[in-house]
Amino acid sequence: MKQTKQTIGVDGYRHEILYRIDMKLADDLQKKLSNLYAPSSFIEMKFRGNDVAFKTDENGNAVLLFVGKANENGKIKGNRYARVLKYDNKGNKIKDHWDLKGKSN
Repeated sequence: MKQTKQTIGVDGYRHEILYRIDMKLADDLQKKLSNLYAPSSFIEMKFRGNDVAFKTDENGNAVLLFVGKANENGKIKGNRYARVLKYDNKGNKIKDHWDLKGKSN
């Protein structure tokens, strides 16, 4: 787990905050996302008390993920992840992982 310190000035006072850089997805969520879903669709669900929404590619693989809390309009405020899927010339999967892309709002 990578951590970093950031010093922030609030009302003239200095505060140090530790926060995680590598927000790894839970293994059971990764397993759920590894299933095939309806091609080229947007799917919303609840997972461990969080709202989860993801987009699928033309083959039904989840490729873009939003995890957090949904507001009244259904937009999720939290983290955004992108999936890296790479195949060799024979169609064998050689890379499959999720990258944290930042905050979603």
